[in-house]
Amino acid sequence: MLSGMLGRKVGMTQIFGENGAVIPVTIIEAGPCTVTQVKTDANDGYEAVQLGFDPIKLKHTTRPMLGHLGHDLKPTERQRREQQKASAKARQVARQKKATEAEADQAEAGASTTTAPATKGGSKRRGGARKELGPFAVLREVRVVGEIPAVGDTVSVDMFAVGEEVDIIGTSKGKGFGGVMKRHGFHGGQRTHGQSDRARAPGSIGPGTTPGRVYKGTRMAGRMGGDRVTVKALRVVQADSERNLLVVYGSVPGANGGLLMIRKSAVQMAVAARQRG
Repeated sequence: MLSGMLGRKVGMTQIFGENGAVIPVTIIEAGPCTVTQVKTDANDGYEAVQLGFDPIKLKHTTRPMLGHLGHDLKPTERQRREQQKASAKARQVARQKKATEAEADQAEAGASTTTAPATKGGSKRRGGARKELGPFAVLREVRVVGEIPAVGDTVSVDMFAVGEEVDIIGTSKGKGFGGVMKRHGFHGGQRTHGQSDRARAPGSIGPGTTPGRVYKGTRMAGRMGGDRVTVKALRVVQADSERNLLVVYGSVPGANGGLLMIRKSAVQMAVAARQRG
């Protein structure tokens, strides 16, 4: 069982429940995700799969990424020159060995076994799979318990059931530089006794002689938002596998169009691991 999948936030809306109550929900475009790599306990020390999400154009992808995803790559100019040098060196060695009759058999064997280095078309870590996948804009690893899927398998919204509780991870909205009142909820200074120009100031940040410095972690003004945020135990209200839409109760972090990780709760993964053991 996979622990989660990738998606993007579409936006918030509201629906009506069976008793007519208004339910605030968030619509998520979840998947489909493609398994691009499998990591096993024997080879990597843990069991997980790498998921690819949001296909992109081929020209917007680097050669290392295409090689990782199993695409056949044409040799670069540098690789072509190295192949030519290797071939020329192999021919020279063959001619030198053929110069003497005593080494004729050895020269023939050496010429047949000496070949130019070939361009690697796939990744050993992908289990030798020769499937051309993607390319994808996002690659992420998710934990797996039990049956491990194969490279090229598709993960869809069907892995979640209506009424199930999930954890959603996203990047919160960036709010720029904020003061201590907005960032930490300070009450501000008094408005009287000549303090009219320092009403929103942080005030003193530490004693003077002892310790003679500012403690680490002192709450001050600074950048707000843009952090990894996890919202736990959000209930799945609807799951539309045809349109790859997931409707969850409440709000999720990030702006519309932001990347999300929809993950099964830790309790579910613990139960699955216990059943497996």
